[in-house]
Amino acid sequence: MKVVVDTSVWSLAFRRREAVPEPAVEALRKLIREGLVVMLGAVRQEVLSGIRHREQFDRLRDLLSAFPDLEVTTEDYEMAAELCNRCLGQGVQAAHTDFLIAAVAINRMWTVLSTDKDFQHIARIVPVQLVELH
Repeated sequence: MKVVVDTSVWSLAFRRREAVPEPAVEALRKLIREGLVVMLGAVRQEVLSGIRHREQFDRLRDLLSAFPDLEVTTEDYEMAAELCNRCLGQGVQAAHTDFLIAAVAINRMWTVLSTDKDFQHIARIVPVQLVELH
């Protein structure tokens, strides 16, 4: 089963200088080895945003180039809006990118790898499956 990887995990994997044992990063490495990682263009944009030094930007962009962007469909965007509306109706707010990630995963019966607590809140309301981290 494919896994859509959220910005929070990519940031942990690539932006830390010291090697810190992190379950999400270990899960990402395993998924990469198994060829199960899915990249969304919106996530790529978030990961690359805010990098001050051109050399760091280029290095990270080159590393991420190994993961082609999934084609996001009109149905994915419409589902993301529906998920957002359902969650807002239950008092749960999150970034629009988070709802897009959830919609892509739900529409394809994939899972999401994230350390962002917003996904736990979203998953209480809509049927998005999250990778369990130990």
